[in-house]
Amino acid sequence: MSLEQDIHQKDFRSEYHKAVLNLMYTHNYLLDGMNGVFKKHDITRQQYNVLRILRGQHPGHASINLIKDRMIDKMPDTSRIVERLRLKGYLTRIYCATDKRSVEVTITQEGLDALTRMQDEVIAIENLLNTLTEDETRQLNMLLEKARTPNTPPQTSAEASDAPSDKKILLL
Repeated sequence: MSLEQDIHQKDFRSEYHKAVLNLMYTHNYLLDGMNGVFKKHDITRQQYNVLRILRGQHPGHASINLIKDRMIDKMPDTSRIVERLRLKGYLTRIYCATDKRSVEVTITQEGLDALTRMQDEVIAIENLLNTLTEDETRQLNMLLEKARTPNTPPQTSAEASDAPSDKKILLL
């Protein structure tokens, strides 16, 4: 279905306006799927993100700052998210002996098991994009990364067609 049909809007100020709305609409579409999965497992997206980060550090630990830096949703209340997961038994938190402000956070086996229980459902969310080929998905990733790159002037269609063929970006 097209964005026009989904949001019942025919006209957009520009292709950029339409792209921003399309990204927001698609973002919410994916979030709805994720929220449904994580609700079944009594965690939030942010809690899942922390567990995923800690699994990547396993068997080592991570500081609150490292977790905060790697979070997809940059949130100031990472300590509260960590505490909620600790209360669920999904991680341990140990204060550093030499610096009481520093905390070492480690995922527990119970936390690893929770991620394993959710794995098939998380993969199903990734499959919401399976209408794209792997090459299209690679291109989408490249375009999204480019959109987040500061100081990149927009390129007009004419400029894109003048680019060398090996550097051309195909539009989806």
